[in-house]
Amino acid sequence: MSAVMPAVMTHRQRVIGFALCIATILLAVLDTNIVSAATVPIVSDLDPAHGVDKIPWLIAAYQLAATAALPLYGKLCDVIGAKKVFVGAVATFLAGSALCGMAGSMGWLIAARALQGIGGGGLMSVTMVVLRELKGPEEKDSGKGGSVGGIIAGAGMALGPWLGGVLADHADWRWIFYVNLPVGLAVLAAAVRVLKLPAHSTRRTIDFLGAGLAAAFSTMLLLVTQWGGKDHAWSSPLIIGLSTATVAAFALFVRRQATAAEPVLPLGLFRIREIRYGFAIQGLVGAAMMGSMVYVMIYLQVVRGIAASAAGLYLIPMAIGMTAVGLLSDRLATAGWSQKTFVVSGTVCASAALALLATLSTDTSLWTVRAALLLMGVGFGQLIGQLIQLVQDTAPAEQLGVATTGVRLFQTLGGALGAALFGTVLSRVYADRGPGGTTSTIGGLTGHARRQALDAFVSSTSVVFWSATAVMILAAVLATRLPAGIRRKPEETKAEAAEAAEVNATAFTTAPPLPR
Repeated sequence: MSAVMPAVMTHRQRVIGFALCIATILLAVLDTNIVSAATVPIVSDLDPAHGVDKIPWLIAAYQLAATAALPLYGKLCDVIGAKKVFVGAVATFLAGSALCGMAGSMGWLIAARALQGIGGGGLMSVTMVVLRELKGPEEKDSGKGGSVGGIIAGAGMALGPWLGGVLADHADWRWIFYVNLPVGLAVLAAAVRVLKLPAHSTRRTIDFLGAGLAAAFSTMLLLVTQWGGKDHAWSSPLIIGLSTATVAAFALFVRRQATAAEPVLPLGLFRIREIRYGFAIQGLVGAAMMGSMVYVMIYLQVVRGIAASAAGLYLIPMAIGMTAVGLLSDRLATAGWSQKTFVVSGTVCASAALALLATLSTDTSLWTVRAALLLMGVGFGQLIGQLIQLVQDTAPAEQLGVATTGVRLFQTLGGALGAALFGTVLSRVYADRGPGGTTSTIGGLTGHARRQALDAFVSSTSVVFWSATAVMILAAVLATRLPAGIRRKPEETKAEAAEAAEVNATAFTTAPPLPR
């Protein structure tokens, strides 16, 4: 067990630290959306002959690296302190961004994206640990929180594709990566100077073998879900062998976590009810989100003939819903909404939105799509921050880092499994109901065959959305099993705030909450 030395920060330093975290989260969210809008100019510049075949790796390299690094980031936060890990993650992300901007080939760019992903894996997860440690005792126990996640995720979802398209059309695609540098360098310099987070004075070992097994397991799982049924048949020797290796790596990882002195994902966390359900719900939410966003975009482009750039604008209602919930969440918490209330309400709203999407036809009003995505944003906006805070509130102090990154890991793996499941469902149903061929041949069909193909495709996406609805309903059922939580009386909260102010009297006389 390490000794944690308390940190003393002034109110001004805490506000600056909070702003740094917002900027970092925005960088992370933007970078997951911004590249998709510039794949065509990137390929045209670096490899016009064969670059299209490498686009999936351009996207996957970042995701694979970010996911593989998550368990190690959490453990490093608990061992050496969140500040050092935060600074290291931002520096790695900036180095990768600079190398991406200087790329002279697709291979170089893909490798640089992987390095950027290693840093990006810490931008969101480690930043959530930093945000937690910036809060005073009265804020951690007040029941408020979750507003930042909804606001930033909503803004990033709306701005990412638009900003990527603007930079690609009116500047140069390299600025998609260079734009990270001035903001990131400012965050890095301010973090080194301003952040004063709890320090760990006792040296602890790091389970690098466990981290390696976690990276191997998660990477192979993502590869199986990305290749299976698309580049390679599910029954192919490659997919079967990779799936077998994934199961073996997972078994070795679990065994290692049960025996290691300092595991990267302690199995004891799963004995805590809130954490166990929080991880499961986050995984299901990740799967359902993949089933909604991806296949709504496919429906708009394939069935309604909307260009990819214009289809991205349909995510704006979803972003508005997430942002609105982010702005209102603290007021609702003050009015008496517990974390359980947010999670139950969020899963119910998302379930209703998915069910509405399942009713789409070839001529459904596009305002129905917008309404469903707005409701989806309201649902997911209630879940993004609350699940992380729920886990953080119940995790042991010395395991805050691994618990926080565990939430992100379950969301990522859930999304990967959801993509594989829903992709298989779509392909199988279309094969049974379509005129022959695969969904990729619809664009070349005409007349009756095209009409039959579109009807079959719509009915296939309906099955996908109903499947996603079932996943989200399961998440709602699990949410009802969460403890209701203890709501503190106002006088108890005031007493805790007064005690915190007295403890930190050398730095500031009061401990007002951070601005939202």
